Amino acid sequence: MNLFKMRTDFLAPNLKRSHLAPNPLDQFHRWFQDAIDQYQDEANTMTLATASEDGRPAARTVLLKDYDELGFRFFTNYESPKGRQLMANPQAALLFYWPSLHRQVRIEGRVEKVSAKMSESYFQSRPWESQVGAWSSPQSQVIGSREELLGKVALNAGRFIGRTKLPLPPFWGGFLVVPDVYEFWQGQPSRLHDRFRYTLTAESEWAIERLAP
Repeated sequence: MNLFKMRTDFLAPNLKRSHLAPNPLDQFHRWFQDAIDQYQDEANTMTLATASEDGRPAARTVLLKDYDELGFRFFTNYESPKGRQLMANPQAALLFYWPSLHRQVRIEGRVEKVSAKMSESYFQSRPWESQVGAWSSPQSQVIGSREELLGKVALNAGRFIGRTKLPLPPFWGGFLVVPDVYEFWQGQPSRLHDRFRYTLTAESEWAIERLAP
């Protein structure tokens, strides 16, 4: 298969320094709302990149479930590879890609666990079947068959029958990514994309720089 000619030329308006909000969170919110308004499927989908203690990288797709001035939150099984990596090496990168808008946002920063209270609040807001699934799945571990997994689901469904809100599993919860770098990328013709980076300074202010495509 020849991939050399697989190419899309972006025709979006230019992104200029004067278009940007002084605070990157405000800029992110504008673009995130644009993605929702443009009916981008699962606009909260993001790639999460982590690394092990010895520097081996890994990336996977997760869902953003909350964000504010403190950072960006997602939830997972703490015993999964990403959970273990984040606890051993609490740094992460996030990537949002909204192809219908020809836009990307990159975020980097340190990571910390969210409170058990917040994890429980989100966990119990999920559909009942998803709560049961979280109790049943040893995420990313080798299993013998799908039937084995469904057997654990059936066992827990019986165990928790009649309860609309399940207790928070001790191995499950949220992480908060606290950004110190953002990059906003707007696709342009001829691969001459517009890119702006926000970097948190020692004075806790945001420096904005244009990057070459």
